[in-house]
Amino acid sequence: MSHKVAASPRSPRSVGILQGTSAYLIWGLLPLYFLLLPQISAFEFVAARVIFSLIFCCLLLMLTRQIPALITVLRDRATTLRLSLASVLIAVNWTLYAYAVLTGQVLEASLGYFINPLVAIALGVLVLREKLTRMQWSAIVFALIAVLVLTLGLGRMPWISLGLAFSFGLYGLVKNQVGSKGTALVTLSVETVILTPFAILFILWLAARGESALLSSGSAEFWFLTTSGVITAVPLILFGAAARRLPLSTVGSLQFIAPIGQFLLGLFVFHEVMQVERWVGFGLVWIAVVILIIDMIRAPRAGRGPEPKKLP
Repeated sequence: MSHKVAASPRSPRSVGILQGTSAYLIWGLLPLYFLLLPQISAFEFVAARVIFSLIFCCLLLMLTRQIPALITVLRDRATTLRLSLASVLIAVNWTLYAYAVLTGQVLEASLGYFINPLVAIALGVLVLREKLTRMQWSAIVFALIAVLVLTLGLGRMPWISLGLAFSFGLYGLVKNQVGSKGTALVTLSVETVILTPFAILFILWLAARGESALLSSGSAEFWFLTTSGVITAVPLILFGAAARRLPLSTVGSLQFIAPIGQFLLGLFVFHEVMQVERWVGFGLVWIAVVILIIDMIRAPRAGRGPEPKKLP
């Protein structure tokens, strides 16, 4: 008699890695979305993302019956304050990214996300007391040298890259500290609830001045912009879920996926020019990324750092 072997449930770590990888693949291809946008400023695009993300999140909350969970989190003052900080950080990150892509600086944006894993790992050490290997320390050193080379070569700080790296690194830290206070969907919904009044006021202000691309564009462009809610919310929900299941250093090690896609798009689709100092700077960052990849492959299955919290 043959016996069926029951499939063993996936561990929180493996589920978290799958969720994090999916999020970064979506972000890596995101510049393609901007090619189809009507003429719109980075600030208005971010305002539209916030509003349509909230609508999409509300639909998901109703479908998954998580409205009571949302109310519970909103009543938790400490968690709401942390998520308020997270909302500011993600708004800064979105605005910088939109500005970079809309002004033809996709390569500088990709550099920011190459540096971001190293920022996340450094924050894991400084704030969460996670332990690093020698390889992770050496990767951070290579990244610091890369920033120095780019600063000297370009004659200025790569502020877009650094702004993206630190805003998203800090966002990941805050989400990690929120932990299991709410699901990824609930916490993202709280963030968009906080940002939406400001987004609506900004678009109304633009409309009063006759400068709103969202309200003055045709119906096709308007409905296309509504999809920004889905494109925004889905990877952030996946990222939030991964951040709850994985140590921050592991989340940081996954983040090289997105900038590789962005770099290839900037070079071959947006046809940006790579000066010598950029090649040198990117080369040093890539060395850091390769070190991280090797270190992640060599890491034991259980991972480093504190054990992930068991989810309810």
